[in-house]
Amino acid sequence: MGRIILGVSGSIAAYKAADIASQLTKLGHSVTAVMTADAREFVTPLVLQTLSKNPVVTGLYDEKESWRPGHIKLADDADLILLAPATANLIANLACGLAPDVLTAICLATRAPFLIAPAMNGKMWQHPATQRNVATLKKWKHHFIGPDEGMLSCGYEGLGRLWPVEGIVERAHEMLNQNPGSNTEASIP
Repeated sequence: MGRIILGVSGSIAAYKAADIASQLTKLGHSVTAVMTADAREFVTPLVLQTLSKNPVVTGLYDEKESWRPGHIKLADDADLILLAPATANLIANLACGLAPDVLTAICLATRAPFLIAPAMNGKMWQHPATQRNVATLKKWKHHFIGPDEGMLSCGYEGLGRLWPVEGIVERAHEMLNQNPGSNTEASIP
């Protein structure tokens, strides 16, 4: 099965990454969770490690056993980058080519396909800067799923909820089955 980098950024929806990791692991995929510092405010690395059965990466300097940079090995080995939840900040960093943390460094270094599941306040999602960043990533052939509409954690009703976990898992599984060994394909023209 596929080798998935599950990128978790700082949204209240980060707790749903545990279910995503669990379901993908049960399907036979190898899931390595990579968390931003803000994501760790919502879910602990231990939860994701237990459910994925793999160590969780939280920083660029986590790898101490080899001279090879751990984030580059993860980028090279990935068959799919699944960003769930993806905040406006993460999407902006990707679209601008910035790598302020280990997750975005892996994203810059990989040639694996991307599946991005946004989760944020509806006004943030609809902001012209966010929409421009999404359009840029789509032009680079990155795939999006969602966001969904409904009650948001901020109390507003609207577009911005993380897509249902089952749908994210199904789409990731489909992408891996359509593109086995896709980590050698360029995802940016």
